[in-house]
Amino acid sequence: MTAPRRALLRWLPRRRNRPDAELTTAVAEADRVPRADRFGFGDLVLEATVDIGSRPGRLVMTIAGTVLGIGALVATIGFAQTAAGQIARQFDAAAATHLSIGPAEAEARGGQSVATASLPWDAPQRLESLVGVEAAAVLAAVTPPENSITAVPINDPSVATAAPPALFAASGGILETLGGTVVTGRAFDAGHDARGDRVALLGAGAAERLSINRVDTQPSIFIGGTAYAVVGIFDDLQRRAELVDAVVIPTGAARSDFGLSAPGDAIAHITVGTGPQLREQAPLALAPDAIDTLEVSAPQGRSDLARDVQGDVNVVFVILGVIVLLAGGLGIANVTTLSVLERTGEIGLRRALGATGRQIAGQFVVESVVIGLLGGLIGAALGVFGVLAVAVAQQWTPVLDPLVAVAGTVLGALIGLAAGGIPARRASRIEPVVALRGNA
Repeated sequence: MTAPRRALLRWLPRRRNRPDAELTTAVAEADRVPRADRFGFGDLVLEATVDIGSRPGRLVMTIAGTVLGIGALVATIGFAQTAAGQIARQFDAAAATHLSIGPAEAEARGGQSVATASLPWDAPQRLESLVGVEAAAVLAAVTPPENSITAVPINDPSVATAAPPALFAASGGILETLGGTVVTGRAFDAGHDARGDRVALLGAGAAERLSINRVDTQPSIFIGGTAYAVVGIFDDLQRRAELVDAVVIPTGAARSDFGLSAPGDAIAHITVGTGPQLREQAPLALAPDAIDTLEVSAPQGRSDLARDVQGDVNVVFVILGVIVLLAGGLGIANVTTLSVLERTGEIGLRRALGATGRQIAGQFVVESVVIGLLGGLIGAALGVFGVLAVAVAQQWTPVLDPLVAVAGTVLGALIGLAAGGIPARRASRIEPVVALRGNA
C-alpha cells in the first residue's frame, strides 16, 4: 500500500458502506478534533520509517556515505589512540629510559668550546644511589697516539692505510646501561676498570673492519702499538649507536695509557617516568656545590609524551575522517532532495487532507535523521571492529574511548538532521493545488 493511500485512509472513517449523512457527520466530527491529536509524533515516525524501508536499495546507497564517514572517523581516532600508545611504549623502552649528564661548555678564544667542569670518576656509583636509576656508566672519547688501531702489530707501508675505528673509554656496565647485546665473548666489568686491565670490547662494525669474529682464540688489537685483549663483541645498542663502529676500553686503562683526565659524559638507564625528578637530583649527586656547571638531558614524563604523540597523530587522522563524513552528509542531502521531487504528488495530497507544512517538513527531517542514525550506528561498529582487527593482527594493545563510538552514532544522526533541513523546507513550501496539478 502506498504512502498516499495510507494517509488517505487515516483521515477517512474506517467504517464502510455508511450513508452519506452519517459520513458527513463523521467528517464534521473529525474536523472538530484538534489537528495535533489527529497526526502526532508517532504517526510522523511511522510515516518516515515506512517510506525508508520501501526502497532498500536506495537506503543502502544512501547510508553508505555516512557509514564510511563515521567508520573512518571512529577508526582513525582509535588508530590514533592505539598508535600513540604503541609509539609511546616503544619510546619509553629507549629514549624515555635514558639519562645523560655532561659538563657545561663555554666558548673560549678562537671560537673553541671548552668544558667548564668535569665529572667525578665515581659518577656511576653516585647515580645508582638515586631512586629510579637502574644502571649507570661513564663514557669518554679517546684519541690514541698516532691515531692507529690495528689487528696486527706490523705496519706495511705498501698497503693503503684504512681509517681506524673510533676509540672510547667506559666504565663497567656500559652495555647494560646502553641496552647492548653481547654477540660473542663477554663484557669487561668494574674489576677490569679498577685494575686498568688492557682489555677491549669491539662493536660489530669495528670487529668486521678489523676482521675479528671470535674471541675464543684470545685475539688482540693494537692501540697506538699497545696490545689489548679482545674479550667480547657487541651489537644492537638501543642508545649511542655510534659505539657499534668503535672500540671500547676500560677507563682505568685509558687513564694510565692515554692520560684520560676526566669522563666525558655520565649516562644512566632509568625507570620510565622518573626523568623529571632525576633531572633535578642528578646534578646534586654529581656536583652539589656547582650544579650549574652540568647539563642534564632527561626525558619527559610518560603522560606528557603520550599526550603529545596522540595529539599530533589525531590531527592528521581526524581531518581525513571529517572529509569522508562531509561526503556522506552530501549524499543524504541529495537523496532526500530527490525523494521530495519524486513524492510531490503525495505531498500535495497530504496538504489537501489537512497536513501542515511543519508536519511535511518533520517527516522528511525524521527520514534524514533515521538514515543518519543507521549510518552512524553501522559505521561506529565497523570502526571499532576495524581497530580491534588491526590491533590483534599487529599484536598491539587496542586503545579506544567508548565515548568515541557513542559520539559517532550521535554524529551520524546530526549529519542526517543537517542534511535533511533544506529538502524538508522545500517540501513544506509545496502548495497542494500546484502539487496535485503537476502530478495529474
